[in-house]
Amino acid sequence: MSEEIKVGKVLDLKGLPCPMPVVKVNKGIKEVEIGQVIEAQTTDPGSLTDFPAWARTSGNEILKTDQDGQVIRFYIKRNA
Repeated sequence: MSEEIKVGKVLDLKGLPCPMPVVKVNKGIKEVEIGQVIEAQTTDPGSLTDFPAWARTSGNEILKTDQDGQVIRFYIKRNA
C-alpha cells in the first residue's frame, strides 16, 4: 500500500494476554466513525489469527499488519 494510512485512534494493547486485545479492539473500533482507521498495537502472537477472524465476523477490515520484533500493529478500518 503506497499511500499513508490516516489513523484516527491508537490502542496500546501491549502485554495483554488473549482474549483481551480483541475485546479492547471490539470496544475501541466503536469509538471512531465508520470509515476511520484504528491502529492496534499488541504483543500477543495469537492476535495474528484472532484479529483477522474478528474482522471477518464484525464486518471491519484489516488494511495492513506490521510486525517489529514482538510488537504487532494492525491497521483496522471501521466498516460497520
